[in-house]
Amino acid sequence: MPDDTNFIAGNNTPGRNEANNLFPVFLKLEQLSLLIVGGGYVGMEKLQAVVQNAPKTPIKLVATVISDEIKALAAAYNNITLIEKPYAPGDIDEADIVIAALNDPQVSTQVSRDAKQKGKLVNVADKPELCDFYLGSVVRKGSVKIAISTNGKSPTIAKRLKEIISDLLPDELEQLLNQMQAVRNNIKGDFEEKVRRLNALTQSLVEKNNF
Repeated sequence: MPDDTNFIAGNNTPGRNEANNLFPVFLKLEQLSLLIVGGGYVGMEKLQAVVQNAPKTPIKLVATVISDEIKALAAAYNNITLIEKPYAPGDIDEADIVIAALNDPQVSTQVSRDAKQKGKLVNVADKPELCDFYLGSVVRKGSVKIAISTNGKSPTIAKRLKEIISDLLPDELEQLLNQMQAVRNNIKGDFEEKVRRLNALTQSLVEKNNF
């Protein structure tokens, strides 16, 4: 699948020699509403990606047939609504973000078209030309979250990079972040002085821990 970024907006079709012009953002998805169209393997993959990263997101999943795996996952979340019926344009109305996760090119194209007409951001599985954003490999360690983009060219490389980066991040990272937050909250002085002291402190920590 071509999705290899974590809710990163962009409308460029990947090309062989183009630069990666995707703009990286981290959405507060739990404050938005998500529609997933598709109840099979791909729908399950997208649903899992969302609940792993933003488990309280209001999600409506619409599909003619919804798999038992999706039903089992949704049963653990009271913020997931499953509707077993064919997709209709009106399903998009209350959503802020739309994901088409099915193997029907005609319906996928229709979902993308409807979403764009109604001003919604849309992702279409395996159709980068129909997407406003991609989904994909995310490294998580405590409060640190790193999204990886290969501009849609190689999700396999993105997943490999995820493994490498995850192994590089120290297990003590969350403790270090908490310490830095406490230090930042207690530093006195103007903004420039705080930045100077924090930069100096983090540089010494990087050298000490070989990050």
